[in-house]
Amino acid sequence: QLQASGGGLVQAGDSLRLSCAASGRTIGSYNIAWFRQAPGKEREFAAVIKWSGSTTYCADSVKGRFTISRDNAKNTVYLQMNSLKPEDTAVYYCAASTYYHSNNYYSTYTYPTWGQGTLVTVSS
Repeated sequence: QLQASGGGLVQAGDSLRLSCAASGRTIGSYNIAWFRQAPGKEREFAAVIKWSGSTTYCADSVKGRFTISRDNAKNTVYLQMNSLKPEDTAVYYCAASTYYHSNNYYSTYTYPTWGQGTLVTVSS
């Protein structure tokens, strides 16, 4: 089970750090991705980190502003979000998969396990 937390209401330009904690499983065995879903829009990929932490990718829309990292000792993956914009407003979900391929790490279908989501609201 995954638990996402850390969302909140912030102003444009502020920072937030989201956490994805695992219970009942060792997060170090999984590739973890963050997706987000804005009101009325489809869920979209934001960032992914491989189980070892050796590889990370971010969507172009967040590259340079968001950083994904993991602390397997704490069984937690983080998404550091800086320079937030109103268009970053969404429910953020973390998801886990033991499968990773460079052709589909950005697809929701790659991830069978999902957290419940945490709401990030960025005001202008």
